[in-house]
Amino acid sequence: MKLASSITITLAAAAALAVPALSFAVPNVVPYGAKNVILVHGAYVDGTNWRAIHDQLWLKGYKVTVVQQPNTTLEEDVAVTREAIEAQDGPVILVGHDTGGAVISVAGTSDKVKALVYIAALQPEVGESIAQLTASKPAVNNDVLTDAAGRQSLDPAKFREDFGADLPPNRTNFMSISQTKMTPATLNAKLTAAAWHTKPSYAIVATEDRAINPELQRWMSKRAGSKVSEIQASHSVHLSKPEEVGDFIAEAALNAK
Repeated sequence: MKLASSITITLAAAAALAVPALSFAVPNVVPYGAKNVILVHGAYVDGTNWRAIHDQLWLKGYKVTVVQQPNTTLEEDVAVTREAIEAQDGPVILVGHDTGGAVISVAGTSDKVKALVYIAALQPEVGESIAQLTASKPAVNNDVLTDAAGRQSLDPAKFREDFGADLPPNRTNFMSISQTKMTPATLNAKLTAAAWHTKPSYAIVATEDRAINPELQRWMSKRAGSKVSEIQASHSVHLSKPEEVGDFIAEAALNAK
């Protein structure tokens, strides 16, 4: 009995030693520039859409904040973004995707914001609305559904094709059934500020974008004088090409003054 127990214990110990130790990546130290990055989502999705970019930037050592917008009015979206900006200790890089670009254009007037990064995003001028700007160069897709209250969403059956054709179907299916609707109050509100006039701006053009016309993205970034990177990707470029997008945001942070 003692021999059997001894053998059992020895085998158990050997098995424990054979289990590989888990290793986890830890953040690096940001060498210089702005350490705070705030991510602002756009239409139809929420802050969880930034998970891949959070991981990229966090591993580079940045402090990442994700804004959860109410998507009720542009004014309220700007307010929660400004609250996030003021909560930061030090300079901020403000990043917006899709209609989040309109939000950061207004909220980015804060003195703490040192650069704006537009990811397949709108860059409106003062007095322009989201609806007006997108109508100037319509997108490829025509799959927007409007409910009785005038709120807009994307047809779930067309969501992957329009919003993330280069993403796995399971991911876009989840995004399609967890959509947040866009209100007329948000779509038709005219911007009261455009921080890209006074702050350095960066813009990623998603060349296969079916939600915001790539030609509109090019035109807006040229008007704003943004530093541009074109990436062959869908509207969800931050999900399909997170390494490239993360590096682009880090460049803006490192150059912040």
